[in-house]
Amino acid sequence: MKILILGGTSEARQLADRLTSLGHDVITSLAGRTQDPILPAGRLRMGHFGGVQGLCAFLRAANIECLVDATHPYASQISGNAVAAAAATGIRLVRLLRPAWAPLPGQHWTVVRSAKEAADALPRHANVLLTTGHSGLATFLERQDCQFFVRLIEPPNVAMPKNAQLVLDRPPYNLAGELTLMQRHGITHLVSKNSGGGQTAAKLEAAQQLGVVVLMVARPIYDPAEEVETVEAAISALSAAGA
Repeated sequence: MKILILGGTSEARQLADRLTSLGHDVITSLAGRTQDPILPAGRLRMGHFGGVQGLCAFLRAANIECLVDATHPYASQISGNAVAAAAATGIRLVRLLRPAWAPLPGQHWTVVRSAKEAADALPRHANVLLTTGHSGLATFLERQDCQFFVRLIEPPNVAMPKNAQLVLDRPPYNLAGELTLMQRHGITHLVSKNSGGGQTAAKLEAAQQLGVVVLMVARPIYDPAEEVETVEAAISALSAAGA
């Protein structure tokens, strides 16, 4: 079966590897934001489709039989496009979405709906570990009364102001490293998206141990789709579709 995976996550890469090993023709599409991504098995497509119409055109031209949305939990635009394109073409869509984090005993988060709400919630003179990625970065850096330590995989397109220090690193992160990072910089506040998964969860335990305040940006609301939470469940769903 010919399958298009909208990728960019570790789960997308694992799924592509598994489906390719099972003999399927797999194309993984990456947006191209990361300069040196870890590549999955199978074929690769880089760049945007050009909205719903562009995605529909690609699905038809490539004779795709199943579409898998395995993008980041905050990639709401492409996820919405996937739902619309699947409906327009009649191609089956499976959304692979890892479960969100939930506070463990002793963990207390302030949940906010947006980067703007998170930035507004920071007190003056906060030392902030910012782990929300490139999106919304400028909103936080407008808070010149706070000190930011901005952790990214790739450098941003804008220079860091005096009140911000860039921390370039790639997950997975472990508890010891997160504790060291937060203690070194005297972190008082952690701002995170609820990405889920194990690769970046250690920061939440580190924050709990150190008494760091956690501001958690809630996930977007997704359009309805057939949804699974694991690679194994995705394979089962695709098998039911004839994959």
